Amino acid sequence: MSKNIAIIIAGGSGSRMGQDIPKQFINVYDKPILIYTLESFERHPLIDAIEVVCIDGWEQVLQSYAKQFNITKLKWIVKGGSTGQESIRNGVYNLENHVNADDNIIIHDGIRPLVDDAVLSDVISKCDKYGNSVTSMPYNEQIFVIDDEISTVKYIPRETLKRVSTPQAYKFDLLFDKYHEAFEKEIGIYGSHYVNTMMVELGVRLYFAAGSDKNIKLTTKDDLEMFKAHLKADKNNWLK
Repeated sequence: MSKNIAIIIAGGSGSRMGQDIPKQFINVYDKPILIYTLESFERHPLIDAIEVVCIDGWEQVLQSYAKQFNITKLKWIVKGGSTGQESIRNGVYNLENHVNADDNIIIHDGIRPLVDDAVLSDVISKCDKYGNSVTSMPYNEQIFVIDDEISTVKYIPRETLKRVSTPQAYKFDLLFDKYHEAFEKEIGIYGSHYVNTMMVELGVRLYFAAGSDKNIKLTTKDDLEMFKAHLKADKNNWLK
């Protein structure tokens, strides 16, 4: 039976947050954001092991926090790269001698701490069925295509669109092969590219899994306030 291995990407510096430390290590109610993320994977019964791709120089800090907050599934800490895609590649390559070809590799942003258990379960289920899966949500706004700097004459029907984020999962052999191909051919590895866009650039059909509006990415101070509000709301629900 295939195993489920999570790669948590925490290699960024988080300059847009305007803090002195990487945003994944910012404390919210006496706990780093990254630990909230790791706890979601730690408690999920289908997750067998966790690897974190960590910003260079913070590996020991992560080790200490993992011990303090009892993240027992954390097996590997890998140094991040100079870009997001390099960081993910480092994490994938590190697993070569630790996992099997048909294991599910679940990739997730370390600064998306509100990972819903049902979303994670569906991503794993769809990957088992199709070989890959990406968390998705409908797009509810109207999308217009820029014609010039001040006007437009064309829109894209929102029914044809999906918002895709993480977690997303891929069989290890697919992930490993495609990262080699992408970096050899220099396809899908620059700018804002991520695993999903790289896969499509390389001709892979992706399969949708369930998503959640709670699954926010903490990029700005406003996002941080939204995260705090979610935590407070959850705490109030527990107390009822």
